[in-house]
Amino acid sequence: MPLRALLVATFMLLFTLPAAAWDRGRVETFAVLPPSAAHPEGITADRHGNIYVTTFDVTRTSGPGDLIIFGPHGRLIDHVSIDGSSNLLLDLAFHPLTHKLLVIDFGQQQVLTVNPRTGASSVFTTIPGGAAAGPNVLTFDQAGNVYISDSFQGKIWKTGPHGGTATEFASHALLTTTGVPPFGANGLAFNNAGDSLFVCNTGNDSVVRIPVAGGNVSTPVAFAYGINGCDGLIIDDDDNLWIAANQADEIVVLNPEGRIIAKLGDFGGLDRHGKPIGLLFPASLVRHGGHIYISNLSLDLRLFGFNTGDAQWAADVRRHTISRIPARIPRVPGLK
Repeated sequence: MPLRALLVATFMLLFTLPAAAWDRGRVETFAVLPPSAAHPEGITADRHGNIYVTTFDVTRTSGPGDLIIFGPHGRLIDHVSIDGSSNLLLDLAFHPLTHKLLVIDFGQQQVLTVNPRTGASSVFTTIPGGAAAGPNVLTFDQAGNVYISDSFQGKIWKTGPHGGTATEFASHALLTTTGVPPFGANGLAFNNAGDSLFVCNTGNDSVVRIPVAGGNVSTPVAFAYGINGCDGLIIDDDDNLWIAANQADEIVVLNPEGRIIAKLGDFGGLDRHGKPIGLLFPASLVRHGGHIYISNLSLDLRLFGFNTGDAQWAADVRRHTISRIPARIPRVPGLK
C-alpha cells in the first residue's frame, strides 16, 4: 500500500474506534413553562409523579412568585401565584412527615408553607440575617427536621418539623465563597446513613461534607472540587451524589468516595422557538421513578455583572424548559 494511502487508512481508523469519552446519555425536554413564566429553579415531585416547579424570575421587579405543576407526562396542570411571596423563589419540597409543601422565598429571606391548589401561604421560618441572608435549598433528616442552606452567610440553618425559629446548625469558611456565581452553600442532602450532610458550594466548584453524629456536627471537610457551578444535589440509594453543574451544563455523578462516575447531558443550542436543547444552567434536580427531572434556570448572569460562557445564550431563551434524563449511570470502562 502506498504511504499516502496507509496514512489515510490509519487516520480513518482512529476516528472509527469506539469512543472512550463519557456516555452522556439522552436529554429530553419534559415540559415547557407557560409563556408568562421564566427561569425555573426549584423542582420537586409528589408521590403521583406530578412535577412542581418554582421560578426565580428576574424579569419581574415584584411578586407574587410562580408555582407551576406538570403531570407525569409533562402536561401543564396548574399555574399558581404564591400569596405574599417575592418573584425570587428557589427550592421547594414536600415535608416527608407532614406532607406540607415548603417553598424558599429567597427575595424575602424566608421559607413558606404553601397550599399548591390555591397558592395560600404562611411563614414556616424566617432566616436570621435580614438582607444579608441567602436561603437557597432545603432538605430533611430522618426525624423530619428541616435544614436550609444560606448561600450568602455560609451557614446551614435548622428548624423542627413544624418550623418556627431557625437555629444555626453549621458554619464554616468552606461554605462561603468569593467566586462566580457568587453563591456559597447551595444544594444539600444527607447520605442514607444520616451521618454526613453533603453541601454544594457553587462559587468554589466544590462539595463539602459535614459529619453528623447524634445531631451534632463535626468540622466540615472538602469532599470534592472541580464541579463547575455545583448547584442542586441529590443522593441515590447507593449513596452516589447527582449534582447539577450549572456552569458546565451537565449532571455530574460522584460515587461515595468522591470519584466521578458519570457526566450526563450537555447544551446543544436553542431550537427555532428559543427553547434550550439539552441543559442550560441546570439548577435543581429531583428523582422520580426511572428519571431525573432538571430545571433549566437559563439565567443571564450579566444582569449581575458576571459574563459567564452561557450568559448570552441564556439571554436568547424565549421559552423556558424542564429536562429529564434516565436515572441510570452508564458503564465506565476501567471502573472497578
